[in-house]
Amino acid sequence: MKLRIKKLQRLVKAENLDYLLVSQLSHIQYLTGFSCTESLDGLVLIGPNSADLFTDFRYKDQADSQVKGARIHIVERNILKDLVEYKPLQKVNTKIGFQSENMLHGVLSRLSDGLGTAVLIPTADLVEGLAMVKDKDEIALIKEAVRISDTAFERILGIIKPGVREMELAAELEYQMKMLGSEKPSFDTIAASGYRSAMPHGLASMKKIKKGEFLTFDFGATYEGYVSDITRTVVIGKATSRQKKIYNLVLKAQLKAINAAKAGMSGAALDKVARDVIKKGGYGKQFGHGLGHGIGLMVHEGPRVSPMGKDDLRPGNVVTIEPGIYIPNWGGVRIEDDVVIRRNSCTVLNKAPKELLEL
Repeated sequence: MKLRIKKLQRLVKAENLDYLLVSQLSHIQYLTGFSCTESLDGLVLIGPNSADLFTDFRYKDQADSQVKGARIHIVERNILKDLVEYKPLQKVNTKIGFQSENMLHGVLSRLSDGLGTAVLIPTADLVEGLAMVKDKDEIALIKEAVRISDTAFERILGIIKPGVREMELAAELEYQMKMLGSEKPSFDTIAASGYRSAMPHGLASMKKIKKGEFLTFDFGATYEGYVSDITRTVVIGKATSRQKKIYNLVLKAQLKAINAAKAGMSGAALDKVARDVIKKGGYGKQFGHGLGHGIGLMVHEGPRVSPMGKDDLRPGNVVTIEPGIYIPNWGGVRIEDDVVIRRNSCTVLNKAPKELLEL
């Protein structure tokens, strides 16, 4: 934590700021270890030579056990009210950066009113840029979250059969992840069968799965705050020739992207590797989302792996590789793994089978 704070302090100084106010919950945890679930239950103030966490009495014991590298302030009233009365911020023309993509307008107004002599400056990508590159400890936590999700998937294969509802399978998947050590699902579990598998974000419904359908699961675990994100598509019963063709095309695109992924290439370039395979197969218009995204303390963070992903991949990025084909009123296929970007290659964290399963 101390090293992360020191890196951010150098950025604060380089940006000619007196302080940076960190309000994004995942960034608070990234910098200090403190985990809270509600906005304004905690705030972090980073100066060129200081780091302060503000929270209230409900979190005193938690902060004492979790926080590293920052001084803890337990406020007596309201975090914002105590923050604006914090003496170091009372100097005239104090330049305070805030996270513009996270700060609510109402909160910003209260800060502006309370810090009348301060200059509030919007910032972007200061903490985000640091958090995109994972250290070995972070990668180990993500790897464990991946192991949990992989194992849970293999545990539910035996109960997938015609007549079972998508919602039941999603619930069992989440139960198994919980029993394996997941704190919570990393996002709402997707379980979409038949025509619904053509919906990239088809959350589990009460629909009963039927013989001959595709069934797509997209889910993830959370371990010590870090997440996984995996997608697997299976067939209920024997696959048709068309289903095999679509599935194998998506798998080919995914494997080619995995083989190409390495530091130095842009997110757009990696996206193009998979997209070209699907275009050549005649289904380019049916692949309507980006190839992937970064994961860490959030399930969607940088770097972006899509046609708009202009930043170069760096060693230590952990990204998803998840091409898909979606055909309305028929079905869809997506296959997703979490990978660690290395200097000349990538490491796939997932172990769950990717060959077409006919259940």
